Amino acid sequence: MNVYWGDIHNHCGITYGFGSLENAIRRAKSQLDFAAFTGHAMWPDMYEKTPETEFVVNFHEKGFQKLKEHWEEVRKTVAEANSPEFVTFQGYEIHSREYGDHHLLSINDELPLVYRTSPAELVRDCGKNVIAIPHHIGYTPGYRGIDWSKYRGDISPVVEVFSKHGCSMSEDADYPYYHNMGPRDTRNLVDEGLRRGNRFGFVASTDHHAGFPGSYGDGLAAVVAEERTRESLWNAILARRTYAVTGDKILCEFKVNDSWMGSEITAKKRHICAKVETEGTLNKIILYKNLRPYYIVNGEIFQEANKEGCYKIRIEMGWGKSDLFRWNGSVQAENGEIIDYRTYFRGISVLAPSASESYDENEINNIETYSCLTDDGEFEWRCDTVGNKSTLHPSTSSVVIKVQGDLSTRLNFQINGKSYSATIEELLAYGYTNHMEYYHSHAFKIYKAIPESRYLFQIDINDCDPENDCDFYHLEVAQNNRQWAFVSPIYVERR
Repeated sequence: MNVYWGDIHNHCGITYGFGSLENAIRRAKSQLDFAAFTGHAMWPDMYEKTPETEFVVNFHEKGFQKLKEHWEEVRKTVAEANSPEFVTFQGYEIHSREYGDHHLLSINDELPLVYRTSPAELVRDCGKNVIAIPHHIGYTPGYRGIDWSKYRGDISPVVEVFSKHGCSMSEDADYPYYHNMGPRDTRNLVDEGLRRGNRFGFVASTDHHAGFPGSYGDGLAAVVAEERTRESLWNAILARRTYAVTGDKILCEFKVNDSWMGSEITAKKRHICAKVETEGTLNKIILYKNLRPYYIVNGEIFQEANKEGCYKIRIEMGWGKSDLFRWNGSVQAENGEIIDYRTYFRGISVLAPSASESYDENEINNIETYSCLTDDGEFEWRCDTVGNKSTLHPSTSSVVIKVQGDLSTRLNFQINGKSYSATIEELLAYGYTNHMEYYHSHAFKIYKAIPESRYLFQIDINDCDPENDCDFYHLEVAQNNRQWAFVSPIYVERR
């Protein structure tokens, strides 16, 4: 089994988003394994047009018509982008005040664009290999949040639990809703859906509206599958072998009695095993049983650093002014080796059209997102950033490298003409920052190294006390940088 990373709910200029489809595909290929490119298609119970709703109604109707006129072209472009290195899915979205918003996902390149009043009707009439995924479920009932009494597990094996809208896991979860659609409502969150006896898996996606699938910090779907093919990924999604991350690609393996996340099994004695590899310092790992914390790993107890082995180092770039700024960076290792890396590039953030803002129809996120580990072991990257919108809204991008070596391994950084050199031992004690100019400047930060003794964790416990006819277990992982993983439940019946 492998973990593959994707964004199966994002938007661009094919409807009322921004940025070209071709550019969105390029951005997705630069740091994801799979993606869908979601068109807004319909809103059967949309508001009547009044002076107050005119702007909203107009941009929706214009976007729906645009997708209808270009659907064949869109579908063909997405199909042609599918390859062994990057998997594409077809799909589009239905808004609904009654059922909550859903996006369709399909491996069928002949997916028809049909118009119905409910997600279930769409799935029924689109043919096989189609599912409907509820998203931003936590909005108030009637305000496009989910209605759990109308949830259909047969058409929705997974639920989107995180996106740019915020986190839908529970009332107390990090990342509340702050979009103008309103606050999150306790009645419509994940824990309420599970409490009612529904069975589903977790995914996340960005819901980005400016042609940048996988934009860092807005949500990603992790799929555990045998291989990176449409069929393998699709079968894993149907099996709920999925989890959600907010941004950092936290690796999670979660099993009960050797059955993967998302499974339904029968057992009185439960052997629970979890393996976690974080990208940053651990805050906590929580194993939940029936929504109550059952076992907790506290990251603060892990203080020892291995003297040899593997280490992770994050380089973050951005700050400065609001205009685009190009970063060129490289890292070389002496007496050690860079064996892996992750990129966390961010696009210019747009969630929905606004009457007070305008964006370039095609070029808004036509920005650099390049990374490569060369044959001689040097890691290189290029990316563009813009200044942070506020102190609470970062627009920075980052890369994380994994280095194999020991305390004497030296890393040589070159970032936009600035040089820095430090050993792993030094990086375990101190980070480093530098600025491009002397005042209100673009800047970069090299974080303290994280040893594998602080990013590799395991849970191995037994539970022999069934509580209900069906107990369910799920896992949550929190890093100190507010990056989370939400791992799909395993449902265990006692008989």
